[in-house]
Amino acid sequence: MPNITHGDAQDLLSAFRQGWERRDPDAIIDLLAETIDYRRDPFSEPLIGHNAVRSLWNELAARQVHVEFDPERIWVSGATVLASWHAAYTRRTTAERVRVRGFLTLELDDDRKIERLRQWPIEHVVGIDSTFQAQGDDD
Repeated sequence: MPNITHGDAQDLLSAFRQGWERRDPDAIIDLLAETIDYRRDPFSEPLIGHNAVRSLWNELAARQVHVEFDPERIWVSGATVLASWHAAYTRRTTAERVRVRGFLTLELDDDRKIERLRQWPIEHVVGIDSTFQAQGDDD
């Protein structure tokens, strides 16, 4: 089990940020172990493996624009990274601006890939993004 430093955790969350903000599912998948156990929230069924997580991130990349992600506080314990964070994005179909606050845990394997990810997000629509033209239904 690797011993992760605070700098390692910052680098990992920076790569996660870049993947989300660029709407790049491949960048997210590159951070994950093949057998990833991923939960978007505490009550969701886990997404297991790259294909399931890729499907989620493909959907997010298609539905979100103007994404921002910022880890606020980061803690490290052994091979586990804990972080409080905030994010924002615009819904492509409605131009609604959404703010998100959350907490996540990342448990890393010996190769420093994320083998278990848990999130606790809370989302709120805060208005309409005047810089973006809504693009209709998801269909």
